[in-house]
Amino acid sequence: MMTKKALGLMIGALLSGALIGGEAAAGQTLADFHSKMGGCASCHGTNAVTAASVPDDERALNAQCQTCHGSYKDIRKTGTEIDPHHSHLGDINCTSCHTAHARPKLVCNDCHTFPNKMPFADAPKAAPKVSPDEAAIEAAMKAEPRESYDVVVIGAGSAGFNAAIAARRAGASVLLLEKNSFSGGNSMLAAGGYNAVGTKQQKAKGITDTVEAYVEDTLKGGRGKNDRALVEILAKESAAGVEWLEGMGADLSEVKRSGGARVDRTHRPTGGETVGPHIVKTLRAQAEKDGVPARLNSRAVRLIVDENHTVRGVVVEGKHSGLYRVNAKAVVLAAGGYGQNKEMVAFYRPTFKGMTSSNNVTSTGDGVRMALEAGASMTDIDWIQAHPTVGKGSRILISETVRGVGAVMVNETGARFVNELTTRDRASDAILKQPGRHAWLVFDADLYAKAKMVRGYDHLGMLKKADTIEGLAKAAGMDPKVLEKTLADYNAYRAKGHDDAFGRPDMPLAVAKAPFYAVEVAPGIHHTMGGVAVTTESEVLDIQSRPMPGLYAAGEVTGGVHGFNRLGGNAVADTVVFGRRAGEHAAKYALEQK
Repeated sequence: MMTKKALGLMIGALLSGALIGGEAAAGQTLADFHSKMGGCASCHGTNAVTAASVPDDERALNAQCQTCHGSYKDIRKTGTEIDPHHSHLGDINCTSCHTAHARPKLVCNDCHTFPNKMPFADAPKAAPKVSPDEAAIEAAMKAEPRESYDVVVIGAGSAGFNAAIAARRAGASVLLLEKNSFSGGNSMLAAGGYNAVGTKQQKAKGITDTVEAYVEDTLKGGRGKNDRALVEILAKESAAGVEWLEGMGADLSEVKRSGGARVDRTHRPTGGETVGPHIVKTLRAQAEKDGVPARLNSRAVRLIVDENHTVRGVVVEGKHSGLYRVNAKAVVLAAGGYGQNKEMVAFYRPTFKGMTSSNNVTSTGDGVRMALEAGASMTDIDWIQAHPTVGKGSRILISETVRGVGAVMVNETGARFVNELTTRDRASDAILKQPGRHAWLVFDADLYAKAKMVRGYDHLGMLKKADTIEGLAKAAGMDPKVLEKTLADYNAYRAKGHDDAFGRPDMPLAVAKAPFYAVEVAPGIHHTMGGVAVTTESEVLDIQSRPMPGLYAAGEVTGGVHGFNRLGGNAVADTVVFGRRAGEHAAKYALEQK
């Protein structure tokens, strides 16, 4: 009798094309292939299957995939090739890529351009998705609710997960909705760290920092346009947020400096692991333990608000189930910003029209749209941050941490032109004034060894590399003499402890040890600072600046925290501190309604 492992290996070989002539049959779908092994029941457990009978989150389907094929760990490949089963997205649903009844989609290529060939790539394309019309949404709003909860959280990024976990721990029944086929949102792409003050990590390193300094740095970075009361909460509760995550198993033990901060206060995992995926992985696991996993493929399309502006629930569009109503005593908007919505970007910030974006494809402004439809007011909605270092010609963010731990930024001739640790808006403006509107980050073997994320950029083929500075300059099209002098001057400034050229406050590494590296960068849309107006209790305000009963918001969907410019490291803190607060306040309100 064939064992489960042997069966999985056989099926894996079939899917890779090894046993069917090297490729899946032209026009064949994954479902066609599996039907030969027992019909629909091979995946669904029954042959009586309709679209509406398949749960939107597809958890059971993905469990069945792993029953036959093994876990992601079992099917990962070794070597240096790009392996989609071993990525920063984590162990996402198999069905995120492998569509059973239509052509598969490599979700990695939402941001990348990997040449990976997928089985059944010649299958028919899925029919274009048609958005529900107004009449259908209105009908769903008036229909009997399919479910009822104390709190519904919209968006399963860091803010949403923190809100859902906090609300559940406060005693509320909670539903966490996520429109995408996997959770994480923009938080999944966060690469820098978490800004916090008064942590045990700072104390262990002898770092002197204060809440007042954190507030002042944030207000200065935001050009004084921040809501000071929100900034003070962010600073005061930042250390508690670190402890909250560590209590779930997160590692935030390293402390570095990000642009605009006067001291080291950016917390991240040991060894340079990327902070966003690490935190999302931690939150996913905790949400499972607490009984609030994200319901995937479930897009909130409309807030249900009565004549008194009190929230009563939400209309959801499920991938398989269609439109349905969920009643809720409170709703938390945590749906992120609009950095991937080209129409909204062009409308609110015309000068950024057509600019590339480092944001997740889920950042389409759904939360802003729903809030506006419900009568909410906005704060600083037209302020969008361009991150200075997005990989040129890509959507890959080159983390601010790379500059923070020692990289030097030069123009296409090889000359420095700005303090590398200035705020993002000033760094972006400086790059856009350079020839070609681009720049290079230059560093050496010591930084390459220290920052794990840099090795990831190398893995993606983004780095130029040479054994000499002259060789690196030639590889990047710079003037060798200019680059050699630039780095010699920089190393001399570092040795004496003062950057005479641009006043960089922290120079942790020299650029002196071969091999040498460079990565080409240019500004790209990174964060929308403005959004839904909220109180210090995370309540959403209506157009009369009155709290809308039962409606809360947290994270990038909100405005006020960051002013006109966000400091690196403050976004992750924002999602944790205010996500947690929004969940707690929503639960308190909901439970008071019983």
